[in-house]
Amino acid sequence: MTTPFYVSPQQAMADRAEYARKGIARGRSVVVLQYTDGIVFVAENPSRALHKVSEIYDRIAFAAVGKYNEFENLRIGGVRYADLRGYTYDREDVTARGLANVYAQTLGTIFSSAAEKPYEVELIVAEVGEGPEDDQIYRLPHDGSIVDEHGSVAVGGNADQISSYLDQRHRDGMTLAEALKLAVDSLSRDNNGGERSLTAEHLEVAVLDRTRPQKRKFKRVLGGQLSRLMEPGEGGADAEASPESPEEPSSDSED
Repeated sequence: MTTPFYVSPQQAMADRAEYARKGIARGRSVVVLQYTDGIVFVAENPSRALHKVSEIYDRIAFAAVGKYNEFENLRIGGVRYADLRGYTYDREDVTARGLANVYAQTLGTIFSSAAEKPYEVELIVAEVGEGPEDDQIYRLPHDGSIVDEHGSVAVGGNADQISSYLDQRHRDGMTLAEALKLAVDSLSRDNNGGERSLTAEHLEVAVLDRTRPQKRKFKRVLGGQLSRLMEPGEGGADAEASPESPEEPSSDSED
């Protein structure tokens, strides 16, 4: 009679975590930064059809790396949760903290379940407040834990190296152009310390802009406006004052 193969619970959980981390690391990175007028999301994503960054509700946005079908299911679930809570109670009751808790429960349950593989995703949920001190940014790894972030955060790819670069250079009071330049510079660095060129065609950029007069603070930065923001010198200031680009339908991607 053969002896059943035994793996300790600690080893099984460590193996599941390593599996998820490797899957997440294969994705291209996403960077989120606070700036004076809101929060900017910058993802390396050449696809124009699929998105890593999406609107969830009035002041809340979602970014993710990992397997597209998995975080797309989470995004759709988040939108449904927000719509139902806003309709049942009040729009002000829909918060990034509440949404992060819902995602944490879902990810934690999947991660600890032996019946299915862990999700290969890492999420960021952000809410723009009335002022920079009221902004909320939460990072949710594959195991469902919640990390309260401030200033800047990176997920996917070589996130540790990018986060270190951002921590050293990000400061309060940055303009959108300055924050975007810092994000692009951080994404341009490879694992060996070298640099590559990233153009507007390689990037997906969106903001939660607290200065927008309407309730919905999310907008995508597209085309000419994005190109002008990335120009050195005076181009960034001109672009920030330019008319808003039309928004695209929300959808997420991994490439």
